Amino acid sequence: MNRRDRDISSVGDALKKMLDQYSLHNKFDRTDLISSWAKIAGAPIAKRTERIFIKDDILFVELSSASLKHELNMSKSKLMEKIEEELGRSVVKNILFL
Repeated sequence: MNRRDRDISSVGDALKKMLDQYSLHNKFDRTDLISSWAKIAGAPIAKRTERIFIKDDILFVELSSASLKHELNMSKSKLMEKIEEELGRSVVKNILFL
């Protein structure tokens, strides 16, 4: 096996290596989380979500319904599990419903 054969890697492996080297995983994971919110939370919750953002490893979700805010606060751990399941790793440490 020559040197060139040993240096060949898949595009996925090369991309992962680059993300690791430049510490970009978190930014991509956060973008994935925000863009996947409707899939993670479900359509009825997504329709009542007015704004969503991440700051200091906390997911902030602004909702238009006070009753939904209360209900989601009660099931926060289940939602955190769904996020981890969808993205394959823990992306945020907490969720605050506004």
